[in-house]
Amino acid sequence: MTPTSKTSDLLLRQTRIHFPRLEEAKVRITPIEKGGSDRKFYRVRCSPEQTIILVKYNLEREENRHYVQIAEFLAEHQIRAPKIYFHDPAEGLIWIEDLGKTDLWSYRNESWLVRRAFYESVLGEIVKLHSLPETAMRAIHENLPAGFDAALYRWEQNYFFENCLGRFFGVEKRQLSMLIALPALGEIAESLAQRPRLLVHRDFQSQNIIIRNGQAHLIDFQGMRPGLAEYDLASLLFDPYVTFSRKECEELLADYESKRAAAGTPVDADSRAVFRLCGIQRLMQALGAYGFLGLVKGNKAFLDHIPAAMTSLRSLVHEIPDLEKLGTLLNRLE
Repeated sequence: MTPTSKTSDLLLRQTRIHFPRLEEAKVRITPIEKGGSDRKFYRVRCSPEQTIILVKYNLEREENRHYVQIAEFLAEHQIRAPKIYFHDPAEGLIWIEDLGKTDLWSYRNESWLVRRAFYESVLGEIVKLHSLPETAMRAIHENLPAGFDAALYRWEQNYFFENCLGRFFGVEKRQLSMLIALPALGEIAESLAQRPRLLVHRDFQSQNIIIRNGQAHLIDFQGMRPGLAEYDLASLLFDPYVTFSRKECEELLADYESKRAAAGTPVDADSRAVFRLCGIQRLMQALGAYGFLGLVKGNKAFLDHIPAAMTSLRSLVHEIPDLEKLGTLLNRLE
């Protein structure tokens, strides 16, 4: 018996313990490939019409333990996400609703008319999260990772320099040290950290949104924490997996702003400027992750997304006057 089949048999036994009505002969379990997560996902097929998702998570990572509480919090506030069927915290197992295989990314080649409708549904869900009162954030606070602060923004920047510029592009350490020390980068981190925070998804990109019956559902939300709405918007609209025209991006920003106003939580007057700074942060974080996952973890597929993310980052960096040295380097890496 192979290690994989042993794992499947063990997970099937666990499933039948908690779902004794399942008929043994009909139950099948198959692994699901899921990005760079340290969690393992399985689709449990109970019958041709009935499936559930089984998640096996790493007990050592604190944020994994809070997935269930966050899912229940989202349900309480009518934000679409998978339902929780059963949680076995001792084994690190969660059985959740199967929302299907069709994520937002699956529609990347459709016409803008089709895509826009899905993105408007996505924005409707994230506006619900961004518009929650501070009392709601306090209620879930114990189950969230630490919020965005200057140290986390600086960590994202350093992650990019180390794993993308250094590890992937081979930029020498001396030059990296000079760029990391650019005052403008520290100022970006400090200015973003000083702004009022609300609840954000943290990894709000096309592969973490499932479309079911035409409606968007959020997944992979265990990293939810206090932060800036513009960070989620940047994650969605500077998504390296998807291409937007400037006009399409503007339409979605306007739609988001309209939805926030209708919810009684209008965006600040300088939101577009903050959006651009958050775009720099998010792209640095993503590029750092691609380098780390591709070269350290051996998942080479992530390296394919570096060119698209670098193109977006170059464009944003060139809008910041005090980042010319970084912009010059990024141009040389084309």
